Amino acid sequence: MSNFLENQNWRYATKKFDASKKISNQDLDFLKEAIRLSASSFGLQLFKVIVVENPEIKTKLLPASWGQSQIVDASHLFVFANQTKVTDADVDSYLQNICETRNLPAKAMTGYGDFMKGSLAQMNDDVKPIWTAKQTYIALGNLLNAAAELKIDATPMEGFVPAQYNEILGLEELNLNAAVVAAVGYRHEEDATQHYKKVRKSNENLFITL
Repeated sequence: MSNFLENQNWRYATKKFDASKKISNQDLDFLKEAIRLSASSFGLQLFKVIVVENPEIKTKLLPASWGQSQIVDASHLFVFANQTKVTDADVDSYLQNICETRNLPAKAMTGYGDFMKGSLAQMNDDVKPIWTAKQTYIALGNLLNAAAELKIDATPMEGFVPAQYNEILGLEELNLNAAVVAAVGYRHEEDATQHYKKVRKSNENLFITL
């Protein structure tokens, strides 16, 4: 029987991390792979994930994070940054990856490539960064689930100033924007939140079956 639901009941949005505990390289690789395997629209993965472990950089990010201690105390900070622009070159790069991975001729992907490019052409430039930002949340979900499986704590955070993150991390130059953040590490024994009962809607109030 899967331990998935047990892990979901175990995890919570950690408020206080133990700064003395660090994630092992092996576990960090597992978390990265979970993110890499995440679903995304068309499979394009129009985002990057900046993994911050440098204490000095985390300290710089603290004021831009509403002073939340998780930023500096967590072992690692995952910054999910979506692309602010999407071009045909992104599609071409993806198609090339498909052909190389599956040993296919380029012409085999022409139709699919034209379909994707046509869909993107119909999308307003103001909408594209909203669309790419949504993709980061799918990857964030994979991170939270993978961390719970390893009994590693993870706190998703929207409480930060994206423009300041972009400046500190040099994201604008990379055509990126900080969309959502996750502090990852190990809960402090003094974090009282870990003892709270999980509060969620009942099935009756959450699901509508048609």
